[in-house]
Amino acid sequence: MTDREKQMLQARILVDRLARLSADSIWARRASGLRASIDKSLHRMEAGKAIDEDHFDHLISLGFEMLEKAAEEIPVPEDILLRERENS
Repeated sequence: MTDREKQMLQARILVDRLARLSADSIWARRASGLRASIDKSLHRMEAGKAIDEDHFDHLISLGFEMLEKAAEEIPVPEDILLRERENS
């Protein structure tokens, strides 16, 4: 597998993960446009068209940052139990 193929596979996985963000998350709304941009670049690459590689790399980096931020919003199970006990 070439570096470009690995990059494309990584981008496809990233698009899929961004699409799975909870609709309640602010990051899901922000990720929508980014997801579309990454997907558009992927389609261009698959069609053999040239893309701005630096821009594509930047989009991928932003996507991973968004996933990290969204993951930080997910409560830890212990925190959920603590909140439930406090509210009881």
